[in-house]
Amino acid sequence: MNRIRRQALGLVVLLGAVCSMADEVGSNSLANVDKVLQRVLERAKAEGKNDREFRAHYAFIRNKVTEHRNSKGNLKKREERRVQNDPKPPVQPLPLAGAHTDGAQEGQIPPREPRPDASDDVKGKAFEKTDFPFTDDLLKRFRFTLVRREVVNGRSAFMMDFEPASDDLPVRSFKDRFINKAAGRVWVDEAEGALVKADLHLTEAVNVIGGLVGSVRQCKYGCQRERTPEGLWFTTQVNWHLEGRQVFFNKTIDYRETRENLRKVW
Repeated sequence: MNRIRRQALGLVVLLGAVCSMADEVGSNSLANVDKVLQRVLERAKAEGKNDREFRAHYAFIRNKVTEHRNSKGNLKKREERRVQNDPKPPVQPLPLAGAHTDGAQEGQIPPREPRPDASDDVKGKAFEKTDFPFTDDLLKRFRFTLVRREVVNGRSAFMMDFEPASDDLPVRSFKDRFINKAAGRVWVDEAEGALVKADLHLTEAVNVIGGLVGSVRQCKYGCQRERTPEGLWFTTQVNWHLEGRQVFFNKTIDYRETRENLRKVW
C-alpha cells in the first residue's frame, strides 16, 4: 500500500514541479515559447533562493489536513497538523579588538534548510523536487499554449495551458508514467514571471506494475501564490485530490494546506 501512496505522492510532487516550470513565463511568451522555456531552465537553478529568503524573514503558520476515504466515501482517517515558521534574526557577534570586520556579513548565520515535512509523505517515503529535475527532456514532454491575459490579485498574468506533447513519450521509470499523463492550466505574473496559481490533473489513469498492484485513476492539483512587498513569492494554498485502487480496494485521499498569520519579523 505504501508503494501506491509513494507513487501518488510522486505525482503530486510532479504537479508542483510543473507549477515551478511555469514560473519564468513572461511577456516574451507572446513571441517565442522556446525562449520562455529556456528561461524556465535558467530560473530552476535559483529556485530555492526565493523560498529560503521567505522562510528566513517571514513568520507564518502552515495548516495541513489529510483525509482518507473508502470506496463509499466514508471518512476513515483524518490527519491535521499545524507547523509554525518563526525565524530569528542572524546573530551578530561583537568583533574582537583589532579584528577585521566586513559589516553585516561578518558572523552572519545563514538560514537553515527546511527539513522535509513528515506529513508530506502520506505514510510513505516522500518524493523530493530533485526527483523531477528540470531538464530539456522534461520540458519537451509538454506542449505549452498561451490562452490570454487575466488580472489576478491586481496584477496582469498570462494564462497558459499545457498538455503531453505526444501519446508515445518515453518511459524509463515509473515516475515517467505520471509525467507523461500530466496536463492543466497555469497563471503566470506578466511583470515578474512568477507562478500565481495552477490547476492540474492526470489525463488518464496510471497503472502501477501493469495494473496487478493498483492504479491511480484520478489526481487533481491546485495551488495559489502571492507576493510580498519585497518581491518574494510564496504559496498561500494547496489542494489535491487522489482516487486510486490498491489490489481490490478503492480509496480517496484529499489534502488541503494553507499559510496563515503571515508577518515579517526582520
